[in-house]
Amino acid sequence: MRAVTVYRMDYTMKTKYPLGVVLEQRQTERVNNYNDLLRLARRTFALNPADATNIIIDISQSRRAYLPEQTRDSSVA
Repeated sequence: MRAVTVYRMDYTMKTKYPLGVVLEQRQTERVNNYNDLLRLARRTFALNPADATNIIIDISQSRRAYLPEQTRDSSVA
């Protein structure tokens, strides 16, 4: 699973404000991974259809894996 941060871009000030994350659950890279995540982020975080153009995701973070913490030590039987 990968956690990708969603930002609202303020183009006048040229700053990004973090809004939340979307989780990518696909195990393999496909052609439309980035576009599908962006579509999901815009549906989730946009206030109205005009605001959807201000919602962006960070491409560099879409490659980084998010691994949950291990809850139990597997070396002890």
